[in-house]
Amino acid sequence: MMTDAMNLFERMPIRDVVSWTSLMSGYSRSGEECGKALELFLWMRARGEALANEFTYDCILRVCGKLGALDYGKCVHGCLMKCGFELDQSVCGALIEFYCNCDAVENAMRVSNQLNSPCLSASNTLIASLVSAGRIENAELVFNQMIERNSVTYNLMIKGYAQEGRIADSKNLFAEMPCKNIVSLNTMISVYHQNGDLDEAVNIFNHIKQEKNTVTWNSMISGYIQDDQNTEALKLYAAMRRSSVECSRSTFSALFRACASIGTLQQGRMLHAHLSKTPFESNTYVGTSLVDMYAKCGSITDARTSFNNIDSPNIASWTALINALAHSGHATEAILMFVQMIKKGIDPNVVTFVGLILACGHAGMVNEGMNFFNSMQKNYGLVPTLEHYACMVDLLGRSGLVREAEKFITEMPVEADTAIWGALLNACWFCMDLEVGENVAERMLSFDSKNITAFVVMSNIYAKLGKWQEVMKVRKRLRELNVKKIPGCSWIEVKEIVHVFCVEDRNHPQRDEIYDVLDELIANDSSFIDSDTGFHCYREDL
Repeated sequence: MMTDAMNLFERMPIRDVVSWTSLMSGYSRSGEECGKALELFLWMRARGEALANEFTYDCILRVCGKLGALDYGKCVHGCLMKCGFELDQSVCGALIEFYCNCDAVENAMRVSNQLNSPCLSASNTLIASLVSAGRIENAELVFNQMIERNSVTYNLMIKGYAQEGRIADSKNLFAEMPCKNIVSLNTMISVYHQNGDLDEAVNIFNHIKQEKNTVTWNSMISGYIQDDQNTEALKLYAAMRRSSVECSRSTFSALFRACASIGTLQQGRMLHAHLSKTPFESNTYVGTSLVDMYAKCGSITDARTSFNNIDSPNIASWTALINALAHSGHATEAILMFVQMIKKGIDPNVVTFVGLILACGHAGMVNEGMNFFNSMQKNYGLVPTLEHYACMVDLLGRSGLVREAEKFITEMPVEADTAIWGALLNACWFCMDLEVGENVAERMLSFDSKNITAFVVMSNIYAKLGKWQEVMKVRKRLRELNVKKIPGCSWIEVKEIVHVFCVEDRNHPQRDEIYDVLDELIANDSSFIDSDTGFHCYREDL
């Protein structure tokens, strides 16, 4: 009841430091009015009615941390030093947490180093910030100097070791941990998945799944997805529902990624139906995963609808839709979405521009694509990556500007990789530019003498131009290298099961039935036009 508290405070004839600090503390916990605590602190100093004590500084530092007010917090730090509180345990703990919340971890470490024994909470906060910043050695140093540790301390270091790939250290620390809890076990499930120890992860999961902890099930689902076992993740979700385990937004975000990976639209829609019965449908992160899933499963209409249902779309949400439109050939709509995003005051990121340049490439909008590329650094301070350069080469190549694309590569400020040269080689195939194609193929082979793409594309160019001797030379080199091109594949979803078919694939369990139906179709029409080559084909060609 902060309004009443403020009215009473203003009527007080005498206000001491306890009165001021009590009101600041109230505002510090009031969410939207948190900033008023800082205003009160400045007002108290200006009026000179009372001198701040250690409780005042503790409170106001935590407020500055919540607000991310680094400059104000530094001023408060200066004030408390003048008052002799720089070695107070409580105040220093608040200082460490303040600097960590403001991503000023160096300052936090300096405060920690001047104390003989920082409090447990402050040390844990410091370790968490160091782990988040990827400074595991510094975190390890703080951990080793701690006199008192709890489960939070161990869990943070286990996560830090795993994050740096020090899986053995994670396991050893877990083994010596005296106070294992559900968080520790969940962390180890993720660690084992990260290391590819699926059996160990399953073993822990089976021991604790009866506790029906949402994070436990989410960790296992995410682990399956990380191990590229998306179908197992979906099966585990079904078991999760049967066990009446509560789902969280992370559950749905992970599962939509699984559906996107295997292209199962029906499963995705079923999950969406479950999602609609929860409060998470309008959540930014879940909604973004839903947009991405529908886009990758080929339903751009559902992707648009899902985006419109998000309460507060962030840059990831807008970028997901822009990329979805770009990949679906809706270039103009993708650009219009970008304009809307800018009008709403949301700055693009590097991924946004990948989608925009890709959209321009599909629509042959060379000038627009070049403008987007140039505006990245000029207008938004974003440095183009190799992916952006590859998209630009593809844009120029698709538009028949092969020589311009080659010049663009030679003028790049960074060295081109095989992906960029590969984009140019594909453009040579599209435009039948033999001279540039041969030069590019040689460059690609200088990076990797067994680059299959270079051989296959050049073989296709030679064949198209009728240079059959050159075709035979290329194919002979391929045979000598004893390498094979990964076959193309297609898939279809029938009754919530995705069936994948590769070239000359005879492994499908229903292959005989499929070929019987195909034979029947061909029998009714003995010839047809191949849509890829334009040649007239007959039944015996299959």
